[in-house]
Amino acid sequence: MPPAPPAAPREIDADWRRVSPKHVVVEVVGSVIGSGITVAVLLVAGTWLDLPVLWWAAAAIGAIALVAIALEPRRVRSIGYRLRADDLVFRRGIMFQRQVAVPYGRMQLVDITRGPVSRALGLADLKFVTAAAATAVTLPGLPLEEAERLRDELVALAETRRAGL
Repeated sequence: MPPAPPAAPREIDADWRRVSPKHVVVEVVGSVIGSGITVAVLLVAGTWLDLPVLWWAAAAIGAIALVAIALEPRRVRSIGYRLRADDLVFRRGIMFQRQVAVPYGRMQLVDITRGPVSRALGLADLKFVTAAAATAVTLPGLPLEEAERLRDELVALAETRRAGL
């Protein structure tokens, strides 16, 4: 008698869940601050050292930053997660896509972090850490209530499915 084919994993979430649209503001503010400081430093150094090449570099970085900021809404929309029977699947990226499955039984830490802009918008980042460094996943831009609910749910699932730890 041939062995029965393995059963397909039961899906808990049929659809991908997305992060909050407010997360675009967090990303744009971070990009503006980072690129603004870089451009300012290059302009000051170019003026102080009288090196026009630094002014050109500042202009190039400013132009690249504007394009990156214009793409932020699409990039944020590409971030999603799905709870399955045995793991959480996370995806992100437009051109270079990343998809990671984090088994519940391998989760060692589920952490909530909130920066100043995220706090002002009522958002939080949820970080999952496993023994393998490559599978550390951060789900950004979740509403705080959802992040806390998801953290508690994942901790409970991880406790019931410990895999040899």
